[in-house]
Amino acid sequence: MTYLPRHTPSLDHPDAWEHLPNLTAPHRARPDPPDGSLRLADTGEYSLFWSLSFAVSSSQWIYLRRAFGGFCEEYEGYGGEDTDFAMNLERYSIPLFWVGGAHAYHQWHQVSSPPVEHLQDIVNNAGLFFDRWGWWPMLGWLEEFHRLGLAHHDGQRWVCDPAESLQDGSADS
Repeated sequence: MTYLPRHTPSLDHPDAWEHLPNLTAPHRARPDPPDGSLRLADTGEYSLFWSLSFAVSSSQWIYLRRAFGGFCEEYEGYGGEDTDFAMNLERYSIPLFWVGGAHAYHQWHQVSSPPVEHLQDIVNNAGLFFDRWGWWPMLGWLEEFHRLGLAHHDGQRWVCDPAESLQDGSADS
């Protein structure tokens, strides 16, 4: 996955596409095998799966739906559903491959880190994920929310702190 820079020239014109390879910069936290190669994901890499760019055959999708239902529809809003899906792939011994040269490009848009605009979704979905899998996903974001005074772990669950912490400017990114 390449996140395009803010001032990427318009790709509306066909000639602009010839410049796209120069913008290719795969996300540093994801495997990037050489072009034209397949690399089987290690057990620890299933949690790196992002659904914003993946492919399965129709017969494989039917199998996934029968085996574990595909994507869990209990997740609402932002966060956790991709990792949950990948954990099911791993549970059912379904191989996950990183495909070299299968680049996907994500249009630039303003982001925040951590994504405070998705605080409630992330905390709720992290709790659902924990209930299903026994470990906390998105822990870096949860810990950063804690540092900002937006959420805390009460000994059993992550919970959002009062809404005033979002309104007093302490979560500006």
